Amino acid sequence: MAQTYSGGCQCGKVRYEVQMDIGEVIACNCSRCGRLGSLLAFAPATQFKLLSADSDLTKFEFNRHTIQHQFCSTCGIQSFALGTNPKTGAKLAAINVRCVDGVEIDTLKVKKVDGRSL
Repeated sequence: MAQTYSGGCQCGKVRYEVQMDIGEVIACNCSRCGRLGSLLAFAPATQFKLLSADSDLTKFEFNRHTIQHQFCSTCGIQSFALGTNPKTGAKLAAINVRCVDGVEIDTLKVKKVDGRSL
């Protein structure tokens, strides 16, 4: 069941709210996620609201340029990314659940995704 979560970066400059269900998260082994250790959950972009200024973010795209990785320009933490679902074309928010307030990571089911081979 979807609920509203708050999250953000380490220094607090980047803050957001997102409505989603965190039933399962993915651990991707692509060249970016594997290095960051992100655990991702996804929500439609319409259910994501950036509460801080867009100017507090630095953006990075690689590979297919379908995901805009966004990180705090002060502390460097990537708490979310915005992109397009390659199968449906729907706009989505990829939330690094490690950056969501009050979520107990050890209670989540983790699905491994082989992003390195895509």
